[in-house]
Formats: sequence, structure tokens, C-alpha cells
Amino acid sequence: MGKKWLALLLAAVMVFSLGLHAFAEETVEEEKEEIVVPPELIAQVGYSAAYAIAHGVDPNEIIYYDHATVGNPTHLDGNFFTNLWGNATSDIDVRNLLHGYNLIRWDGDNGLFTVDPSVVTGILVQDNADGDRTYTLTLSDDLRYSDGSVITAWDYAFSFLLTMSREVQEAGAIPMQRDFLVGSENYTYGAQDLLAGVRVPADDTIAITLSGEYLPFFYEMGLLSCNPYPISVIAPGVTVYDDGDGVYLENSAGRGGVPVYSAALLNQTLNDPVTGYRAHPSVVSGPYTLVSFDGTTAEFARNPYFHGTAYGEMPLIETLTYTLVNNDTMIDMLRNGEVDLLNKVTNAQSINEGISLVAEGATRMSNYPRVGMSYVVYAWEKPTVSSRNVRQAIAYCMDRDAVVADYTGNFGIRVDGYYGIGQWMYGLVNGTIAPPVDPPENEFDAEAMEEYEKELEAWEELSLDNLTDYELDTEKAAQLLDADGWTLNADGLREKWINGERTVLDLTMLYPEGNRIAEAFEEYLIPNLEKVGIRLTMKGESLAEVAETAFRAGTRDADMLYMASNFDLLYDPAVYFAVGEESERSFTRVNDRELYELALAMRETEPGEVLDYMRHWVEFQRRFNEVLPMVPVYSNVYFDFYTNLMHDYDVAQSNTCADGLIGAETWTSLLTT
Repeated sequence: MGKKWLALLLAAVMVFSLGLHAFAEETVEEEKEEIVVPPELIAQVGYSAAYAIAHGVDPNEIIYYDHATVGNPTHLDGNFFTNLWGNATSDIDVRNLLHGYNLIRWDGDNGLFTVDPSVVTGILVQDNADGDRTYTLTLSDDLRYSDGSVITAWDYAFSFLLTMSREVQEAGAIPMQRDFLVGSENYTYGAQDLLAGVRVPADDTIAITLSGEYLPFFYEMGLLSCNPYPISVIAPGVTVYDDGDGVYLENSAGRGGVPVYSAALLNQTLNDPVTGYRAHPSVVSGPYTLVSFDGTTAEFARNPYFHGTAYGEMPLIETLTYTLVNNDTMIDMLRNGEVDLLNKVTNAQSINEGISLVAEGATRMSNYPRVGMSYVVYAWEKPTVSSRNVRQAIAYCMDRDAVVADYTGNFGIRVDGYYGIGQWMYGLVNGTIAPPVDPPENEFDAEAMEEYEKELEAWEELSLDNLTDYELDTEKAAQLLDADGWTLNADGLREKWINGERTVLDLTMLYPEGNRIAEAFEEYLIPNLEKVGIRLTMKGESLAEVAETAFRAGTRDADMLYMASNFDLLYDPAVYFAVGEESERSFTRVNDRELYELALAMRETEPGEVLDYMRHWVEFQRRFNEVLPMVPVYSNVYFDFYTNLMHDYDVAQSNTCADGLIGAETWTSLLTT
């Protein structure tokens, strides 16, 4: 997909929105610069009244809106604790509402990770003689959970220990792979009960040691990412200790007591369907608390102990409802006042209906490119799709341009690699983001100008134009199958003897039931597969069941799975494309060493060396496109539509609904009269 096309796509949707709301947005920006809501006023009269007074409005002459309903077309799975059980986009938003005070934050203005100044008040970085690097962080003294209890360094230590433990894996999770921490392998795989890379010198101090073998790491500060979790709720009777060699979990009575930290305990506290912290976290650290969750709808109330974000942002809406909406009826629900905000709308028909509603002046909208993609992932362990020729043949049978046009209309584009159009890397390589190259101060300095031009040329050389498009070509698909030894049987299906067993290309694809993408596949994929001798059966399951199958150990009961995901800001594909035994911990199970080494090359780039990183990124995309561990389908522009009573909803700046909701001036809970 060329640079010009991407620029036109993004420009078209952005300009429409900006043109429609130019005056309103301009006014908002002025207010942001000039008006500050004093914390002491908030403490005196409350959030809404303080906001009104600061804006010159008499609080007695306004209408308060203390509740908002958010609709999302993606079902809530109920993984509101961590992503260890799944990572649906709607669940991500809920987690961001409930869990705050991460040690680090993403600084979008500067494109790097840094400590969160509202959480960390001091930092000391020390390079050790053995090549390891220790970050010692001093924590703010006013961090509280929603029950008023104090958050200390021990809570962060518990978070590291819990999310990396064997016990959480036995409770059905996929533990966090923090191989970069000193002692992580010994802890995760049971050689030691302690985690040497995390220390707690004092209640307000945590020391995190990164292994020298893992350095350099391009997103190094991002490795410190950690939210606090309440041990009193998740592991009652357990305490974090540090005797000088690292942190460990033990009976609150100390070592020698009856072990109480176990998978059985976590199954009870995390997975209980009624009270489990995984779907019903009771004590949290974020801007909101969870009041209830019935499997479809979640209710939230403002956390009175939340002290604000790094930008001093506070939630203004008293209570929130987050619920599932249907593509066919969501715009009518917004028009009728049944919802106040529609988040992450991707369906073309719904987007067009929403834009019409905006044009009528009935609603407002924001749009922003997705930091993610949709794809069909292959179950590599199955002999049916373990061959590259088969995977490529299937890709040549999908009319992806038609699929994308059918599902996203003019608001998505086909992707040919492992990227989303909202990622900064893609913006740089496609020219929608200017390369970080400053011209010399003296334009008459010939030597400096020559160096500047060379650097610009190096950036211009970066391109994805050499990636295979895999455009619809059933003749090419048939040739690939012939070359790989797949012959047609009496039923017209391709078959081959593999390891002494007859293997037939009679495939199954799982997809999230209710997703309209299935209709597109029925029209633009399945008939083309039949032409070359492949039968594909679509099987709809819940999003949670599809995710569970994707991450299941051993042989999965499907050959392919349709999925979509948004990338973490700490983009590290090496986690998903590891080789050997490590590949079993990934849903891709790819086991291609060259792909893995290219992913490592990205990871191991020195922080700040953006051009080197981009060169490795382009090479990684080339190999991904060649090996094809999954068929990338599309990345798109998200649309959020919301009532005119809502102002300063900055989702386009944050890319998450939750972050857009908690700004001090992001939502107003009033309507001036």
C-alpha cells in the first residue's frame, strides 16, 4: 500500500472531522491553555461545581450529567485484571479505567517511555559491574487503593511475583514473560522461589534490575511497566518478603509456615465466577471502581482516592456504564439517547450512518488510526497448514481488497505485514510522519548539508513496496499446492501423505460469532479455496473461546483462527515469534529462526537509534510477509461518536477510550444554559 494512498485515507477522515468542528475544537484548545481547575476548589465544592466556577459559570444555573453510557461493538470478556487470560480491546479499556499508577507512561509527544511523575518521585540508574542495570525508584507517598489503603513498593513487588508465577499459570493464565529481569527464569520455572531482579529496600522504594544479556533494548524504560495489585484481596494470608537476595511470597507468618500461595488459592480469588478478581476486581487503583458486571454490561463509579494522572487529569463523570452494542442499531441508540458514546466503530455502514448524524448537528465524533490489525492466524502445529506453500496458497485465495472494502468501506486498508496504520513505525516508512532529522542551523555549511541530505536519503530508502501483495490469484495458489505435492482426491480435495498419514486440506476456521467478517469470507475466500481443492468450514464461537483456543497448549482443534488485536506500545514481536520450546508459549508457534532473529534485532537496537530500528523493522516485515505465519487482513481508522453534551473527549490523542474519559477537562458533566 503506497505512501500516497495512506496519506489520502488518513487525511480524508481527519479533515472531515476537523472541518466539521473547527470552531469548537479551536475554542477547546484555548480553554485548555488558559483555564485551570484548582484542586482546593474541587475539594471544597466537588468536581462538577469546581469545573463550572473555573469556567465562569454559576453552578446553580447548569444541568449536571453525572452518568454516561459507553457502547462498544466488541463483547466484554471479563478479563479486567490483566491480559494474562486474553486481551480484547474492550477489556483493555476497562482495565485502564480500573488499574492506575503504572510506574511508567508512554510520552507520545517525544515517542518514548518515561517514569510517571505522579507515581515516581525519584529515580536512580546504576550500571553494575556484571553488566546488569538497576533502576531504583522512589514512590509518591499519596498512592491509595479504592478502599483507602496505602500503596507501597511491596504492592508493585507482588505484581511482579504474581504475574510471573507458576501458580498463576496453573490457574489458567499465560504468565508474563519478563525474561529481561535478573532471576526471572529461575523464578518462573521453579528453580528458585525468589525473584532476584526485584528488591524492596524500603516501603517507598523499589529496585528493578535488568539483565545485561537483555541490553540494549530499544524500549528500555518500558520494561519497568508495572501496576500495583492488592495482595490482601488476591492472596490473603500471603506476604512479600525481601531478605536481601530478592523478593518472594510466603505465609504471612514467615518462612516455615504452611504454604498458602498456590494455584488453588488463585483459582478461588481470581477465577470465582461471582467474586473472582479477574472479572470482579473489588479493590483497584485507577480512576474508577467496578460496581457490577453481568457478563455483558459493566457499571463503574468514580474512585474517590484516585489522585490524578501525570497530567493532573481527574475523572468528572460520577458513574459510567460500559456495554455491548450491535452494529445494526448502535447509531439509533446514540440518536435516541440510549448511549452517550460509541467507541471503536469499524463497520462501514455504522460509520457512514454516524457521519450523517454528525452532519445533522446531532452528535460529534473523533477518528484515529488503529494501532493494530486483523488477521487469520495459522495453527502451525497442524500438518495441514505447516507448509509455507499451503499458507501462501490460502492467502492467494482471499480477495483481501474486497474483504476490506466490504467490512470497513473507505475506512480501512489492506495490510501485508505485522503492523497497524496507527503505529509510528508505519507512519515513518510511509511518509505520513516526518523522519526525526533536523536540518543544520547554517544552511550554507556544505559539509553539514551533505550529511543532512545523506540521512534524508537513508530514510527515503525505507519502504514496504517489496512486500508480496498476495492479491487474488487462484492459478498461483494451485501452482504452489502442486509444487508442494498436494494432489486432488476423488472428492476434489487436496491431499498429501505426511509422516505416513493421509492429510486432507479439509480445514476449519474459528471466528468470533456475530462478526460480519464471516460473511465477507463466505463470499471472497471460501469459493476461491474450493477452486483449488481446499474446503474451509467457518465455525463461530465466543471471543473468549476463540482466544482460549489460540493460546491453548498442544494441538488446537482448528487450522485457522480469525482474530484482531491492538499492539502494545512496547512493540516486541520476539515474544510472539520465539523459536524452540519458547515458541510453545506463543499463539503463533511459528518456529522460524530468521523471523525471530529479525525481531530480536529490533529489540536489541540502542534506545534513540531510530533509523537502525526502522531498518530492522522493515526487514522483519519482509520475512513475515514471506513466511506468512498469519494472513494479515486490514488495519483501519477507528471512529468514536458521542453526544453534543460531551466535550474535550481526547481519544484521538490517547487512542484509548479509558484515557479519553479521565481527563480533567476531557468530559464535562454539565450543559450551560
